[in-house]
Amino acid sequence: MSEASPAGRPAPQEFEKVLTAATTTVASFEEERLTLLQRIQRFLHVYPTTVPFVVLALGLLLGVAVNPARFTTASNVSTILTQVMVTGILGIGQTLVILTAGIDLSIGVIMVISSVVMGRLAVLDGVPTILAFPLGLLCGAAFGWLNGALVTRLKMPPFIVTLGTLSIIGALNTFYSQSETIGMQDIEEKAPFLSMMGNPLAIGGARIMWGTFLMLVVAAVVWYVLMRTAYGRHVYATGDDPEAARLAGIDTDRILLSVYVVAGLIAAIAGWAMIGRVGAISPTAGENMNLNSITAVVIGGTSLFGGRGSVIGTLIGALIVGVFRSAVSLAGLDVLWQEFAIGVLIIVAVALDQWIRRVAK
Repeated sequence: MSEASPAGRPAPQEFEKVLTAATTTVASFEEERLTLLQRIQRFLHVYPTTVPFVVLALGLLLGVAVNPARFTTASNVSTILTQVMVTGILGIGQTLVILTAGIDLSIGVIMVISSVVMGRLAVLDGVPTILAFPLGLLCGAAFGWLNGALVTRLKMPPFIVTLGTLSIIGALNTFYSQSETIGMQDIEEKAPFLSMMGNPLAIGGARIMWGTFLMLVVAAVVWYVLMRTAYGRHVYATGDDPEAARLAGIDTDRILLSVYVVAGLIAAIAGWAMIGRVGAISPTAGENMNLNSITAVVIGGTSLFGGRGSVIGTLIGALIVGVFRSAVSLAGLDVLWQEFAIGVLIIVAVALDQWIRRVAK
């Protein structure tokens, strides 16, 4: 026999059971009233990485359809992975920034100047690689700190800040490098460690550069930090609702500053991979990679409004770009149609993101 309260009302335990049952009934009723489109919208809101997976599958089907003999070859797979490895690493850093509702237009030139610093120190100035390499990484982190400091302390919009530092760092890069390119022969002779990410590893007929595995390692580390640590939850909270995060006790300025520093460090790592991919240390290679990184992040399902997205989605986004470029190229179409296809994907991705964000809370 159930216990009752002194006034004859149900005991607290019974009341909780009734309330839970009523809530479940209402939720089920509301779920039944949803249309198929609304159900899809809710599903994509909870699992935003689903869309990039579907688009990647469509891209693979397109490639197989236009030229099955060449698209599925090991050499073409190697080419696609080589094309996306630098974009993928850079996109991981960009993902962190965009998750906080910011953007980093300078991440490409940070990558370039970091590679130039480590390269010139080790090859031309005779600094041991064991010192030149971390100094190049420190250079990337320092410029990331500059971006973060301007955003947090002067309360300037990230777009304006990084647009300004894009020009500043670009000019410093030209001044420091003297517009000189360091060839692979000199690198191999004096600092072979800097070019090791371009070394290939044969896997099933494909020759995969070590830089591809570096991309996966960086992605795994950042994914773990975002999904399994309190810091990662704070990054998402800061991007989703800064004021609510601040009221919850999160130091949002510290989070933002750290995000830009880490993004700068990851950009420097991308610079290391770029040396191996390009086969030289060039002050002009990859200057516009910032746009490619943003493209990979957006197509990968990370919201430009912050608070939603994943590193896995960014890697898929980078692969989507590589796969579509390959499919269009193998179809025999002009290069301009590659850019056309990528532009369409960006617009569709942003429109889809806005539609998903309108889901009923």
